[in-house]
Amino acid sequence: MSNLDESIGKLLLDLQKDDPDTFKELMKRAREESPELFEENVDEENKKIDEYNLQVEEYNKKVEED
Repeated sequence: MSNLDESIGKLLLDLQKDDPDTFKELMKRAREESPELFEENVDEENKKIDEYNLQVEEYNKKVEED
């Protein structure tokens, strides 16, 4: 991977963490403009990651409440 690819990847990961709504909109637009970049198995993996992230968020909320 090139340095540019790594930098873009890091920016996307930071955006996903810091502003998930904007990240989702950006990914939606990318899928619409370049669907060939998104294979079906990658979408399933992302769904699993999203589900896991939701579980982590719920757990963190419970910990913060206690």
